Amino acid sequence: MCTMQVDTVLVLFCVCLMGVSGRSAHQRGDKLETYKQSRSRRETSRMDDGGAHSKTASPILKRGPDMTKSPMTKSEQLLRIDDHDFTMRPAFGGPPIPVGVDVQVESLDTISEVDMDFTMTLYLRHYWKDERLSFTSTNNQSMTFDSRLAKKIWVPDMFFVHSKRSFIHDTTTDNVMLRVYPDGNVLYSLRVTVTAMCNMDLSRFPLDTQTCSLEIESYAYTDDDLMLYWKKGNESLNTDERISLSQFLIQKFHTTTKLAFYSSTGWYNRLYIHFTLRRHVFFFLLQTYFPATLMVMLSWVSFWIDRRAVPARVPLGITTVLTMSTIITGVNASMPRVSYIKAVDIYLWVSFVFVFLSVIEYAAVNYLSTVQERKERKLRERLPCTCGIGNPDDAMYDPQITGYTTMDVNSIGNYGSAGNYGMPENGGRQERMFAQVVLGDPQLTGQVKRPGYVNIWIDTHAIDKYSRMVFPGSYVLFNIIYWSIYS
Repeated sequence: MCTMQVDTVLVLFCVCLMGVSGRSAHQRGDKLETYKQSRSRRETSRMDDGGAHSKTASPILKRGPDMTKSPMTKSEQLLRIDDHDFTMRPAFGGPPIPVGVDVQVESLDTISEVDMDFTMTLYLRHYWKDERLSFTSTNNQSMTFDSRLAKKIWVPDMFFVHSKRSFIHDTTTDNVMLRVYPDGNVLYSLRVTVTAMCNMDLSRFPLDTQTCSLEIESYAYTDDDLMLYWKKGNESLNTDERISLSQFLIQKFHTTTKLAFYSSTGWYNRLYIHFTLRRHVFFFLLQTYFPATLMVMLSWVSFWIDRRAVPARVPLGITTVLTMSTIITGVNASMPRVSYIKAVDIYLWVSFVFVFLSVIEYAAVNYLSTVQERKERKLRERLPCTCGIGNPDDAMYDPQITGYTTMDVNSIGNYGSAGNYGMPENGGRQERMFAQVVLGDPQLTGQVKRPGYVNIWIDTHAIDKYSRMVFPGSYVLFNIIYWSIYS
């Protein structure tokens, strides 16, 4: 009995504990729900207050609609690009489409005589009308696009005739501009650098004037499909006033139009840009003409050096010849290997001939001096006399004193007319070779009883003396003729 009473008490106690805990949890749930409801009411009231404040705020702070997300009409849809076949030219099957062209020359970069070409950077603009691109516009304003749309429509297929290299600039994007007007007129502009051939006539180089041409033509469309023309005549070509070249003076630009015929495809319109260049000659005067002239004048110095000074005259002649060869080689190294003679070649080779002849002149003087010495030795062997080279103070042989006496050269020429054979009596201080003979022996002189002299005159300095006048005079005459023809 006692055990059962204890169990009953424990059960009642557990039931009481469970009832108390349930009431506490219910009270906590009610409090939590009441907190959430109050928080929600506070947020709702704050939002209402913010809305009322926004209604009374300044209109500048009001956020407008996001226009970037609003639907807009695409340019392709406006121009109806998908509705037409732009692989065909405008008005296909009808008359040829006129395409006007104008050019703005930005720079003339290089002119190469070796490659015979030039490099030019220009803005090439095309004008034509394509009614397929017409669109409705309330303010009649044009639309401008870049190269992405230009690839989807028809554009003229221009190329540069006789070009070696050409490219469209692409920094920072392709330098292509397409402008479409509401009535269908189109402006298509490119920035192009082209290297084209220029046939140069170098026969007057470096005193020459060159005319080069840049030729523009349609590659596929003949004159039956495309009529190419300069939009404003000669005014279609504009140049930058700052264009300048180091070696050339740009004299003028002008335009022409011609027809070009190809036997397999037909006639094509071709546009020409002609420009005339005159070469600056001052650079070549300093680098070529003046050094060559100085070398020729240096070779004349040997005419004033004694003929017996072989170590002085021979190196001088060889040095001038080698220097002229170096100048000629340097000029030809920077020139094309043409089959005709250039003006600079004439000047350099004539100068080389003058230098070479100065060396030959000394060879002739040296040879004749050797011949004179041989003749003098033979004369000494044949005549019973003393032979030598006479100067104004030479010692002459006197048979009365069996020795030598000092006599003047001029007095020798007048003394003993019977013994003077053809010596000029001009009193000049010329080099002579005298042969003094003892004429006292009757077997040698016959009836002559007094001493006489045999005077044999040989001038070994005549070539040098004449060269001092002939060489400079001839070279001055050559320069007068040369510059009168080529300048």
